[in-house]
Amino acid sequence: MTPTSYIDGPHARLAYAFSAGEGPVIVFLSGYKSDMQGTKAVHLEAWAKARGRAFLRLDYAGHGESGGRFEDGCIGDWAMDAQAVIDAVAPGPVLLVGSSMGGWIASLLTQRLDRIVGFVGIAAAPDFTEDGFWAEMSDAQKREMAEHGVWYRPSAYGDPYAITRRLIEDGRRRLVLRTPLPMPFPVRLLQGTEDEAVSRDVALRLFDHIDGADVRLTLVRGADHRFSEPDNLAVIEAAISEVLQ
Repeated sequence: MTPTSYIDGPHARLAYAFSAGEGPVIVFLSGYKSDMQGTKAVHLEAWAKARGRAFLRLDYAGHGESGGRFEDGCIGDWAMDAQAVIDAVAPGPVLLVGSSMGGWIASLLTQRLDRIVGFVGIAAAPDFTEDGFWAEMSDAQKREMAEHGVWYRPSAYGDPYAITRRLIEDGRRRLVLRTPLPMPFPVRLLQGTEDEAVSRDVALRLFDHIDGADVRLTLVRGADHRFSEPDNLAVIEAAISEVLQ
């Protein structure tokens, strides 16, 4: 596994792992409260290295090995963190692979970087702070957030999620499914039918919203939100290979 390196980011010291290779740099963007040591990130790095492909994985501030507190972050900050690492380490063409929240981060980066050659979304979760967290909250929970600045949402994947007022308010300024989302490069969206965190409706909405000539959505029967079983990983590999071709 590639050793961890660091740069001084816009909000904290940021951790990343870069392995040099041919072609566009494959950039893995992890999800909410996930990090670059996850199954998909590490597996895809090994897969890319075996094929001589350049690969970059990274931790946003407050995640994994990066500095900062998770509760202080928001979508805008984490998108800036990702862009800072990409600009510093991979100044040439990049292929973005976004998992869950990483799919939202990737969607924001497609509006900021003119050197993106492809996007692979894995259970991509654009606008989830508004359409998921906020929409699901009761009036009492919204009042709790207003009074205390945070509400702790139970999670099926570990400790409760700290949903802060800043996260919600910043998310509203970063929504990508309310305005045109041009992606003039190959796009492959992957979605599990047993995903309890991101529904297929979200995947279809993103698919319908992207403005591009080469956009495909694959539904994988039985796959859950982690999308990390061996056959799921093979689907991701195939999608990346297809985009690189």
